[in-house]
Amino acid sequence: MRWSRMSWALASVAVLHAGSAVAQGPNVAEREIQALVDESAASWNRGDLDGHLADNSDSISFMTRSGPLVGKSKTADALRRSFFKDGKPIQQLRFEQVTIRRLGDGHALVVGRFILDGGGQPEHSGWFF
Repeated sequence: MRWSRMSWALASVAVLHAGSAVAQGPNVAEREIQALVDESAASWNRGDLDGHLADNSDSISFMTRSGPLVGKSKTADALRRSFFKDGKPIQQLRFEQVTIRRLGDGHALVVGRFILDGGGQPEHSGWFF
């Protein structure tokens, strides 16, 4: 299912570089992580897929119907094929209900809901973590 793949990709985006922000304290960490999540959506909406994936590790795992794709380049290619047309996203992306939970020094869990809408397509949403 296409939207399950998107959920997995966005989950990877949400973790981002949480480590350095978490080490600075809860309020700073939450603001910095939220800013990374917001920038990820803004990059997507500008058609900047590289920016959308910028804070992901090169070992990102992206789930497809055929199994996981490993690597930022393969993930970008899959997103480009499924969710972009002529270099632009088919739908706009936003994140809602984002919560950030510290898991110790240098670690945080980010959970939220992604919503893709517009482009003459039905709205699609799901949870990421």
